[in-house]
Amino acid sequence: MNRAWALMLPIDLVAFALPAIHFQDHWKSILAAAGLSATLFAVGGLYQVRRHLSILDQVPALLGRMLVASALVSIVVAMRHSSADNLASFLRVVAISAGLVLLGRALVALAVGLARHRRWAGRSAIVVGGGPVAAELARLLRRHPWYGLRFCGFVDVATAGHEEPAGGPLLGWFDDLDAIAARAGCDVIIIADIDCTESRLLRVVRSASMANYEMWMVPRLRDFAAQAGHPDHIGGIPVVRVRRPTLSGPKYFIKRASDIALSALALVLLSPVLLLCAIAVRIEGGPGIIFHQQRIGRFGRPFQLLKFRSMRPDSDAESRTNWSVAHDPRVGPVGRFIRRTSIDELPQLWNILRGDMTIVGPRPERPYFVNQFSAEHPDYALRHRMPVGLTGLAQVSGLRGDTPISDRARFDNYYIENWSIWLDAKVVLRTVAEVFRGGGR
Repeated sequence: MNRAWALMLPIDLVAFALPAIHFQDHWKSILAAAGLSATLFAVGGLYQVRRHLSILDQVPALLGRMLVASALVSIVVAMRHSSADNLASFLRVVAISAGLVLLGRALVALAVGLARHRRWAGRSAIVVGGGPVAAELARLLRRHPWYGLRFCGFVDVATAGHEEPAGGPLLGWFDDLDAIAARAGCDVIIIADIDCTESRLLRVVRSASMANYEMWMVPRLRDFAAQAGHPDHIGGIPVVRVRRPTLSGPKYFIKRASDIALSALALVLLSPVLLLCAIAVRIEGGPGIIFHQQRIGRFGRPFQLLKFRSMRPDSDAESRTNWSVAHDPRVGPVGRFIRRTSIDELPQLWNILRGDMTIVGPRPERPYFVNQFSAEHPDYALRHRMPVGLTGLAQVSGLRGDTPISDRARFDNYYIENWSIWLDAKVVLRTVAEVFRGGGR
């Protein structure tokens, strides 16, 4: 949620709940509908900043979500109160609330538009590209302050015989984008018609330093831009906001809170399984039930990962550099069983409770292989933008054991950039199915 639009949440809640002061018989139902509506607004991206301000663009989405929220609450009202008059009275209150929400949104849009037009509020922007689209964006930003952006200059790809883009200063080259943006005091980066490969573009956009900037992009096939969601534009040029590739703020708090609750509950419920497994491992292999191994976690920080020991390596160097022990003769029946069912991973619930790991995320790897894979696959190191996990999208998609590292990195980065609570739930459900199928190593 952008800071300038953070006011919308309390305004929506007040506007929706205001009729409860007069219609006190329905105040609980009204507050429930208000909270549910605000949740649907947030999920639908209706608290995100927009470059083109128009309340009319948002009316269908706002009314649709309020209708869904009100319908759900109305079912509860109808079940609790058999009177048709009571339900009709509640629906009249909802209609008043909906009108107040639209009025509040319209007033905020007018206030923000006025502040932008008078240049009381605005953010500095760099346009990335040197073609006609970039030049037109620069012209529009200079001419129309109500988009809330002050044009600073261009950044382009260095090529032989390169000429400065028309309509503004060339601040520097694309590979130095972060340093240029910091030097110019830039807040917003708009990627227009830059002439570079997709892999080079993604490498810069995905870098951790870009998380400091609000980033927008002109779709490369802009005449065929998807109409899903709430399309935005600058002077008729479609722009889409680039999703943040890191887990931070409220999203991280939600994920961490769920990790603590679920890992603590799992440790309690699975304690008999943990005890039986510990006894079996001790009988088969002697002392040393828990195996400690250094792995690389979020932001490249090392930590000690815990597992039930399924075999005893010949040396510490072997455990750090040996890729697979799936068919090693030193793995006994107990070791094979706990590896096949993934029971050997259960001690990592303690890693999760401690904050070293999360329930769903990219699987952690040893430093030796992290260095090797990062050198061979440029996208591999990007996995460490998120805490490493007990299970992950790559693993439940069949990418475990001797499978291509490039495929794993692609699935892990897709998960990071499209994270949601529901995606975590899907991965957990698929993990349970894999365990019952014995799909471990």
